[in-house]
Amino acid sequence: MNEKYVYYFTEGNKSMKEILGGKGANIAEMKNLDVPVPPAFTITTQTCDFYIKNNSWPETLENDIKENLKKIEQETQTFFGGEENPLLLSVRSGAAVSMPGMMDTVLNLGLNDKTVLALSKKSGNERFAYDSYRRFIQMFGDVDMGVKHSLFEEALDNIKKENNVKFDTDLSAENLKELVNRYKKIILKETGKEFPQDPFKQLELSINVVFKSWNNKRAIEYRKLNKIEGLLGTAVNIQAMVFGNMGQTSGTGVCFSRNPSTGENKFYGEYLINAQGEDVVAGIRTPEDISTLEQKMPEQYNELVKIYKNLENHYRDMQDMEFTIQEGKLYMLQTRNGKRTGKAAVQIAMDMLEEGLINEKEAILRIDSKSLDQLLHKSLDPNAVKNATVLARGLPASPGAVFGKIVFDADKAFDEKEKGNKVILVRTETSPEDIKGMNAAEGILTQRGGMTSHAAVVARGMGKPCVSGSSEIVVYDKQEKLVIGDKSFKEGDFITIDGSLGVVYEGKLDVVNPSLEGSFAKLMSLSDKYRKLGVRTNADTPKDAKVAVSFGAEGIGLCRTEHMFFEGDRIKAVREMILSESLEGRQKALDKLLPMQREDFVGIYEAMGNRPVTIRLLDPPLHEFLPKEENDIVELSKDMDVSLEKLKEKIEDLHEFNPMLGHRGCRLAITYPEIAKMQTRAIIEAAIIASEKLGQEIVPEIMVPLIGNSKEFEIQKEIIEQTIKEVISEKEKEVKYKIGTMIEIPRAALTADKIAEHAEFFSFGTNDLTQMGLGLSRDDSGKFLKQYVSLGIYKTDPFQSIDQDGVGQLMQIAIAKGLNKNPNLKLGICGEHGGEPESVKFCHKLGLTYVSCSPFRVPIAKLAAAQAAILEEN
Repeated sequence: MNEKYVYYFTEGNKSMKEILGGKGANIAEMKNLDVPVPPAFTITTQTCDFYIKNNSWPETLENDIKENLKKIEQETQTFFGGEENPLLLSVRSGAAVSMPGMMDTVLNLGLNDKTVLALSKKSGNERFAYDSYRRFIQMFGDVDMGVKHSLFEEALDNIKKENNVKFDTDLSAENLKELVNRYKKIILKETGKEFPQDPFKQLELSINVVFKSWNNKRAIEYRKLNKIEGLLGTAVNIQAMVFGNMGQTSGTGVCFSRNPSTGENKFYGEYLINAQGEDVVAGIRTPEDISTLEQKMPEQYNELVKIYKNLENHYRDMQDMEFTIQEGKLYMLQTRNGKRTGKAAVQIAMDMLEEGLINEKEAILRIDSKSLDQLLHKSLDPNAVKNATVLARGLPASPGAVFGKIVFDADKAFDEKEKGNKVILVRTETSPEDIKGMNAAEGILTQRGGMTSHAAVVARGMGKPCVSGSSEIVVYDKQEKLVIGDKSFKEGDFITIDGSLGVVYEGKLDVVNPSLEGSFAKLMSLSDKYRKLGVRTNADTPKDAKVAVSFGAEGIGLCRTEHMFFEGDRIKAVREMILSESLEGRQKALDKLLPMQREDFVGIYEAMGNRPVTIRLLDPPLHEFLPKEENDIVELSKDMDVSLEKLKEKIEDLHEFNPMLGHRGCRLAITYPEIAKMQTRAIIEAAIIASEKLGQEIVPEIMVPLIGNSKEFEIQKEIIEQTIKEVISEKEKEVKYKIGTMIEIPRAALTADKIAEHAEFFSFGTNDLTQMGLGLSRDDSGKFLKQYVSLGIYKTDPFQSIDQDGVGQLMQIAIAKGLNKNPNLKLGICGEHGGEPESVKFCHKLGLTYVSCSPFRVPIAKLAAAQAAILEEN
């Protein structure tokens, strides 16, 4: 049996996304539900794959297309290329996973110098016919023939100026005829070719362009950013055109069954009267709120409401829909599960759970755990807002508040991000080509466009704050200038945007962190119900610890003691210790540090209450505490009353060619056991003080870093235990404690059975384990890792997501050997991987006791852990 390349819209259903793409499958499903859908057929994703590999169509495809065209002709009683009753088509992409705006679309296909006359005669509306024709030439010229979009826009602007009109809807039929002629001349001048008059040739070229758009830059970038893999290509949907530009009884719009920005259960969307679909999303005219359609077209509005409710109940998810009203008749062109912000995702999932549409496990699985990061976006400090200068207002297109330097170009935004600068991308309107820069920017501000414009949809998907359609601003892209009222801003000037309220402020405003409440709290409670993996935090201060507890952290998995040494007088005491030539001198300096460390630990214990706290002993090499710049060295020489020559000698002596593999971690404490003794004493004395203050038992967990040999751990453990005995004897207080180690050297993983004989817990330090296991420098590999990922050498950056095939194997070996020797061994992870969803799921699979991550990633880790447990169960 020959492979089927084309499906008519009565032959498919929603389960066929892999073959028909999301758009094609849902068009077919809507037809099955008796929703008014213009007749259509879909060319499969396999056909796209064939075309890309062979640069030609399968042998039977042309015939299959013509057969299905006949079916549309029969249903619509129109004829493709007919000079009396012409059939016009839309040609749209549609992959199995939604990629809004990333691939190409052609509308009004089939128009030429003859069919435009027939359309004019049939409709009795010459203006509409030529408006459709000029749109088709512009879109076809841009998409199929490679003519710059801006040349057509320039011609349109010129003809509006010549006729003293503001909007394209004000142009007469004669104006549009002239515009058609100018467009054709532009195409001839730019390509050396005439605009094609053969409708089937138009169709053939457009199908090929959609196939090719699967591999255009923006589509590839989008798939990379969203980790979309394993798809064959895009389907091509060919559908009878319906027209929203036939006058005041026609219109077009985009709508959502719930608010995609906040999740509120309220019909949401925009539309334009006398327009086609691209007008709404392109931001050329600012659309009207969907609620006003009820007054203008009550019958069509009520039918639309009935349909959206039906579709949401059927798909059991929030729907993103496109519709057109042609002379009073409503047609649905598309439905899909809508893109939404993290905040909306949580709200919708919790509401639908309460409404009985989905169950608890479905609610948890509905939310992309990474998107919770958006929910933790900062908002403006109310005190800062009081005295702030409001520059302009626009639409609150994507929530969150950020400040940054103005840039007007997407590539510049990317370059500035690479340099470590925060930028706001300011554009007249964004286009799919801007995706790289939008991803790099902190936030986006546009002069034109509505809540469903490209800028709004993409920003929401990325979790970037966005203010769109701000008519109070004027953007001069070429001059790199932003004018608001009588103020002018250039590239590099700071502004602040509040995407939740749609407000633009002058300068940099302070922002505040979010808190857990409402639906978010319900989701966290649900996640706690289903997850098996514990979630701790990496915190070095009481402030960080309190934030983490507010987000639901169950303990501290990593407290880096060295971070405490850089504050105030402490750094002086640390430097005094480093510069001392004798044990006596070092001890004197350590005695100054002891009360400071003890005070820090008391504060952390108090913040964590009875939750476990794992404290890592000093890890970095000593040279990190000494200055590098000449001026700083001279100043330190004076402060410490040490000769400049001697200080430079010491700095040179501590210098290492590869400090990450040098004299650090447990190696320091073996050379200078007095450091480990001081830190242990501070940890235990603080536990005694905090226990008395809180009236509850504190059980500190002391973690030895950088163990590669079990003998290293034995030596350290002996020092720690001896110090604890001394403190207990002095204070006459019993203290329970645990001593364990980080597994961050490959040799430690391979000899974990020997280490487990003496350790009570392992915590995988996956930052260093990745560095040493892969032979990659964290500090230098960024120069080439992106290329490695793009070439598929690594699936993702191994410093962001655990390399499961390599580093993951080392972890598995360590776990198996460790548990074999010590079945009660506690197992955790404390690298930044502990808050990355795929890494969390991998840790669940390995059977770890807990993951530990930065405070603001705790909710992400909790949700990812719950999802891992549910998926394993399923």
